[in-house]
Amino acid sequence: MPLLMLKDLPRYEGLLEAVRRHPDLDPSACEAYLNLLRAGDEAYRQSEAFLAEHNMSPGRFTLMMLLYDKMAGTSVPATPAALAEKAGVARATITGLVDTLERDGLVTREHDPRDRRMMLIHLTPKGVSTLEGILPGHFQQMAAQMAALSQDERKTLVRILNKIAGSPAPAARIETDPLVHASPSTY
Repeated sequence: MPLLMLKDLPRYEGLLEAVRRHPDLDPSACEAYLNLLRAGDEAYRQSEAFLAEHNMSPGRFTLMMLLYDKMAGTSVPATPAALAEKAGVARATITGLVDTLERDGLVTREHDPRDRRMMLIHLTPKGVSTLEGILPGHFQQMAAQMAALSQDERKTLVRILNKIAGSPAPAARIETDPLVHASPSTY
């Protein structure tokens, strides 16, 4: 669910006026932050709308992607705990998502043959097929959202976003070779 959805952001002059009442307010930081939230919300809104056209929620899609071997186009089984860790959500959230995906025949649960106390979640052939039917449009939608940026601007954006997130900037991974862009190894 989007966080903000501001269509009209406060003008910079309005932020400058707010400094009188709130001296700790940094107008340029607020302006950058609000624009970041608005861009993120718009990206999420477009992605959510695309997935809804395929009867898929962002949570279900994320879970299926975590179970998908991007190179082989097959299922990679995982425990609910591992999926919760990778998705950054509670195990109860994963349980709910698995329940609905299992109901729709997109995943199955089975006991781990190495430890019968553990469950493994697998994509079914229908789940793999469903995901592979969604992915081309998903990639087109992402490319369309980034189309206004040049390759150098995308590298800069990745570097800046990673800096904001407090992680190293792997922007150098963005290559100019079109074959690199066609590789489905990362989503």
